[in-house]
Amino acid sequence: MLSSDIGAVAVTETLGKTARKRKAVAAERTRRIRLDRSDYVIRGVSYVSISVFVLFCLLPFIMIVSASFSSESEIMKSGFGLLPKGFSFTAYEYIFRAPRQIIGSYVVTIVMTVAGTAIGLFIIAMTGFALYRQDFRLRNYIAFFIYFTTLFSAGLAPTFLWIGRDLGLRGNYLAVFLPLLMTPWLIILMKNFMRTIPYEIIESGKIDGAGDFRIFVQLALPMMKPALATVGLFLALGYWNEWYLSSLYLGSTVEFKPLQYYLYNVINTANALRNSVAGSNVSITDLPSNTLKMASAVVATVPILFAYPFVQKYFVSGITVGAVKG
Repeated sequence: MLSSDIGAVAVTETLGKTARKRKAVAAERTRRIRLDRSDYVIRGVSYVSISVFVLFCLLPFIMIVSASFSSESEIMKSGFGLLPKGFSFTAYEYIFRAPRQIIGSYVVTIVMTVAGTAIGLFIIAMTGFALYRQDFRLRNYIAFFIYFTTLFSAGLAPTFLWIGRDLGLRGNYLAVFLPLLMTPWLIILMKNFMRTIPYEIIESGKIDGAGDFRIFVQLALPMMKPALATVGLFLALGYWNEWYLSSLYLGSTVEFKPLQYYLYNVINTANALRNSVAGSNVSITDLPSNTLKMASAVVATVPILFAYPFVQKYFVSGITVGAVKG
């Protein structure tokens, strides 16, 4: 047999094997696992249960959005519903009647949320890393003091005097920014998550001559994504929803208030207006009250909802792993 014939036969056999493999792969892909009747029942019950649960979660938010676009008189007459009653933009017009103020409030809140989340994440991650290090002798004592603050606190009056008088931060955004930067619970959460990282990785970095900060940044930090996403979401929600500290330390001393505090003042102003004209002959059915509260909830909630999908895949693992006691 000539060498050319041998080569042709080899090529033919190779092509045949390739074709058979492709058919096998295609058959494997198209093959479906046969399910028993009980499997279909379990799947059906699971899908129905999840659908009902999702519906119960969505219904309140749909009613809030619907009420925000309803007229106050229709809400007082027939209550809330899934569809707007007497479609009206009155509540949103009342909120956005001062565009400069609402835009300024958005800017202040967004800057504080982004900066506070980034800085707080870095500090909390470094604290958790330090408490995780086995060669840090004082880690148990410091962890005890951090945990102690979750049980006992100084109280409102000493904290107010310390921040407002001693630190001189009354009327300063730092009075709102700094207290939310770190919380003991988030530090404990980060510390517990760090225990899932093999300590041999830290030791390997030390053997290679890396310093503590380099080990933290290049070795530990990339492995902390679930915890960083979880803690970052809690920090962002804390800054975004903050209004109480603003009412204590900012008041009317700043031009642009955080968003939640601004909406809080808008609702109080509307309620005061309704109470002031209640005894006169002026009709108060068109003055927004319930619809204003719903519109404020929409304005305050919708922007932060866009942040959750980006961290959702890390959120569950960060919570469950960080919640392990040890």
